[in-house]
Amino acid sequence: MPTPQSIPVKREKTFVIDTNVLLHNPAGLFAFAEHHVVIPMIVLEELDRFKTANNELGRNAREVARNLDKLRLQGSLRDGVQTPQGGLIQVVIGHDVLDGLLPGVNDNHILGCAHLLRAQGHNVFFISKDINARIKADALGIPSQDFNNQKVNADELYTGYTTVQVTAAMVDKLAVKDSFPAKGLVNEEEGPLNHNQFVMIVDKKDESHHLLAIYDAESEYLHRLAAEVPALFGVKPRSPEQRMAFELLLDPKVTLVTLVGRAGTGKTLLALACGLTQVIHDERYKKLLVSRPIMPLGQDIGYLPGSKDDKLSHWMGPIFDNLHYLFAAEERDPDEVVKRLIEEDAISLEALTYIRGRSISKQFAIVDEAQNLTPHEIKTIISRVGGDTKIILTGDPNQIDNPYLDSNSNGLSYVVERLRGQRIAGHVTLSKSERSELAGIAAEVL
Repeated sequence: MPTPQSIPVKREKTFVIDTNVLLHNPAGLFAFAEHHVVIPMIVLEELDRFKTANNELGRNAREVARNLDKLRLQGSLRDGVQTPQGGLIQVVIGHDVLDGLLPGVNDNHILGCAHLLRAQGHNVFFISKDINARIKADALGIPSQDFNNQKVNADELYTGYTTVQVTAAMVDKLAVKDSFPAKGLVNEEEGPLNHNQFVMIVDKKDESHHLLAIYDAESEYLHRLAAEVPALFGVKPRSPEQRMAFELLLDPKVTLVTLVGRAGTGKTLLALACGLTQVIHDERYKKLLVSRPIMPLGQDIGYLPGSKDDKLSHWMGPIFDNLHYLFAAEERDPDEVVKRLIEEDAISLEALTYIRGRSISKQFAIVDEAQNLTPHEIKTIISRVGGDTKIILTGDPNQIDNPYLDSNSNGLSYVVERLRGQRIAGHVTLSKSERSELAGIAAEVL
């Protein structure tokens, strides 16, 4: 008969970790500092089911297994192993069978483990990205939390620009200068400007009378943007925000650009127009790479008939629509041009599933719908980028299909906040729909 499992001396907090936390971020195992981290045995069983999958979930499951195996070499996981952060990680076998919860359900076993530890006097917190599991924990009297590591406050997400109201005479005075000091113009009480942050200098009596400038943190000067820019494949900025996006998309020194905005604000169209210009006309990059996560189809495109290209043609429909619009503006046959550029490898359309392991060199890379990626996945993608590549992340944090992400925890929002102020990064939040009056009303009202 097996001996009862020994539970370590009680620590300030005991965190019982759900499977989805580790699949979301395998480094979450070590995110709880000096506290007691409990992995219920059923979590290992669930991870075991994912370990052979050839996708991000499978890779994360295998990484968790490797981390636990390294800990196992330092001591018994059954008794608990000290972590470099001073915490304790333990695999717990037992669990309470709870009235009102169906037996044989894995989530209920995990909650039963948390309940058992709580009954033994531990200060237990259940950590899960599953909302229903957190609700059930609350009903059982077990404090529950989302995995808050790598989360930001979406309500206060960095917009990439600020507005300064001045007199009409000041706008006219600055409009003839290429550069001018930021100090004294921008309210320093609101915090320092970030590198590549835009400043909209507006006539306090007439908002249409304004100019745009971008901040250089090294010189602490603002550089005025030209009011007019040439059309690229028939596309010109229709708003100050789009003009800011153009500036970042066309600047080779800014190698990471994030564009956030609701449907119809022009995120993808602007990125494609600027990318095509720099690939086809300027020859600054050898290829335009466009990719999207395959969230609604699971993590695979194998459920659609045909070859990989046939499957991608379905999922890349919005990209093809934008490409057709751009080439039609030049009075060319869009289907023929797109087909030829793909055959010549000037345009490459890829599912994100295939990007890991590749080195993306001398390319203008657009990752559309990036709000459906975890911070870990975003990091993986950006780490593939060579020094001569520019990467654009576009998306709407309020339109997420991933069941374990929200506007605060998705990879796009995380990157916007974490990389703000970096010399090689820039961001703009686009708020005004330019697609049509109907599209704008729908995005605002519905």
